[in-house]
Formats: sequence, structure tokens, C-alpha cells
Amino acid sequence: MLKRQIILDTETTGINPREGHRIIEIGCVELVNRRFTGNNYHVYINPEREIEAEAIAVHGITNERLANEPKFRDIAKSFYDYIQGAELVIHNAAFDVGFIDHEFARLRPALPPVNEYCAVLDTLKLARELHPGQKNNLDALCRRYDINNSHRTLHGALLDAEILADVYLLMTGGQVSLNLAAEQDQAEQGDTGQTAIIRSSKLKVIRASADELQAHESRLDLVQKKGGICLWRN
Repeated sequence: MLKRQIILDTETTGINPREGHRIIEIGCVELVNRRFTGNNYHVYINPEREIEAEAIAVHGITNERLANEPKFRDIAKSFYDYIQGAELVIHNAAFDVGFIDHEFARLRPALPPVNEYCAVLDTLKLARELHPGQKNNLDALCRRYDINNSHRTLHGALLDAEILADVYLLMTGGQVSLNLAAEQDQAEQGDTGQTAIIRSSKLKVIRASADELQAHESRLDLVQKKGGICLWRN
């Protein structure tokens, strides 16, 4: 049975939808059976209100940038259809889900709250369980799991969703690939259980140098001199 997950992030005009703040960007990355499918979702949204200066300092998105973007009501149905039935994987899920539910409730007719048609997995809660007493924001997790996020100078919904996808897969273990076609290769080759994120089917092969080959042969000689069985030569 296929398991569909949507790694989701939003950017907003401020921190509290009850004060009238709105979503201005949605970024989603789709995984099916822990494989990247490439069927992602990304949209900028005209919030029909001013963006707070504190929020602009975080994500760099201005009202001028969004002036000609669609309003939420224009993209609501396509977004609803995209996430419906999936498990949403979100860092600090209460924040993003709260904003999405607020936007859906504003529509006429309103759309139902997220938890009525999606499961939600909060990676912040998961990280706190795995790493109690430590920093568990996205930057800290990237450092902990050796994920390069040097290109992340500002927050961005799609960029953060892409980074969170890598973090989530490493946090929960398992080998992943760019698309579902890689499942057949894995079935034929066997699952090593190694934790890795593979975003390309073309892997660079690094061959041993002459010095390294000589060192390897010397080690095998040593094994045989001590009466060991050298499987590499048998």
C-alpha cells in the first residue's frame, strides 16, 4: 500500500492568525513510500494586508513582491485537493495547521479543518523526543544530521520544506531516492539498511589510487602471514 506524505511549510504576515495574519507562501514536497516524487506544490499568495516588519526580516517577502500574486481563495481548492488524504509532515505543526485552518474557515463556503482529512506528524515534537534538552529548530537539526543548508539565508516555504524532508528522512531512518522507479533497483539489489538520501540516480564512483591498492594488498599479506583466511583472495 502506498503511503503518501507531504512535507509542508508556510510563510505568513505575522505569528497569530487570530489577529488577522495571513499565509503568503506555501511550499510542499511529496514523498510516496519515503521516495521523492517531484510532484511538489509551491505558491505565493497576496495576503490583502500589510506584512509585519518582523516577518519580512525572517522571510524577506514584501507586499510589493506579492502584489500580483493570487489571493488565497484563488488557490484554496487546488491546495486542498493536493494535500487531501496525505500525512502532513510539519515542523511545529500547530503553527502551520492553525494558519491553514484559519484560511479555510474564511472561505465561503468554508473548507473543513486539516485534521478531518489529513494525519499530521510534528517533526518538532519528534525531534524533542529524540534529542531532549537540545536545540531542535531546523538549523540545529541540519547541523546534527550533517545537512548542508548554507543556501538558507532567509526562510522560504519551499526551501524549508525541502530541507525538512531531508531532516525527517534521516531522523526516521531508511534509504530514499528521487523517484518511485528506484524501488525496483532496491528490490533487485537488496536493502542494506544504510541511512542515506539519494537525489540522483547517477552516483559518482571514486576508485582507489595505486597507493591505496598497494596498502590494501599489504594488509592482505599480513592477514595471510598470521595464518588467517583471506576471503578477498579466495
